[in-house]
Amino acid sequence: MSLIRMTPITGPAAWRGPDFAGDESWIYRLSAADMDALDEALAAVARSGRRFPDFGREHFPIGALGAALPAFAEALENGRGFLLLRGLPVARYSDEQLKSVCYGIGLHLGLPVRQNPKGDLLGEVMNVGDLNSKHTRVYETNRYLPYHSDPSDVVGLMCVRKAREGGLSSLVSVASIYNQILLHHPQYLALYYRCWYFAHLCEPQPSLSPIFSFHEGKLSCRYLRQYLELGHELRGYPLSNVDIEALDLFDQVMHDPAVRLDMMLEPGDLQFANNYAVLHSRTAFQDHEAPELRRRMLRLWLKMPNARVLAPEFPGRNGFPAPLAAA
Repeated sequence: MSLIRMTPITGPAAWRGPDFAGDESWIYRLSAADMDALDEALAAVARSGRRFPDFGREHFPIGALGAALPAFAEALENGRGFLLLRGLPVARYSDEQLKSVCYGIGLHLGLPVRQNPKGDLLGEVMNVGDLNSKHTRVYETNRYLPYHSDPSDVVGLMCVRKAREGGLSSLVSVASIYNQILLHHPQYLALYYRCWYFAHLCEPQPSLSPIFSFHEGKLSCRYLRQYLELGHELRGYPLSNVDIEALDLFDQVMHDPAVRLDMMLEPGDLQFANNYAVLHSRTAFQDHEAPELRRRMLRLWLKMPNARVLAPEFPGRNGFPAPLAAA
């Protein structure tokens, strides 16, 4: 059972956005040798006669870049919880090659998991949804995407194209949110540790999870207010006034400019974040008229070999189950 921690979280995970002013230690710039290795990996897949996603890490050798990935996994789980690979030459890759590179890097870092009931292992994050349908997911639109965590250990996002205007990426440390609430409003902490109904946790019906969980020395968080409110609506358990106050407070803290880290993902950037330690968001954007120029991201959900042990009441979520085989 998760205990309510009543002392501040310390260490590299408890960062604040301004801490990184002039500090790019979280950015790994791909070298010419790294890019040559990725080109050779693509050639190796082609020689094997395989195509995305029907290849394994053994079919996609990435040379010295592979030696750096254990340090990336360590930083994601036990460090600041996020990092950025910069410099992928996306303009020279075909669409098939883009998907293979994104997926291939993911194979060397963790295990890509399914992102929808169809079993897709890469998500397309584009403005293609119907704004008039309540079933449209926010990431399929150009609207503001609130801070949230995805149902996997780690999320990766490769920028293929930017929007014409807007679309700023933003990260916030769960530990820093926690520390601010503990310091200024500790009376609300117990509410975040109780179980809430969440929709869209890769299950047919909303299921229970706390927002905060502290287990075996690590703080974890699961949050997306829109899906939490939808979960309670679908289950027929309305939120109380105190619940709403607690969620309003959470939102107020995580939107504080003194806490969050904003960045513009450029074409060729590949951002990774630990879904238990970091919440991510995106501002609204204006897209290009031509479909071939519109903002496009490729999304990975990864199950990590070094993922933390989670409390029983805070069950892990690593994508959707395998689709049922056709009869």
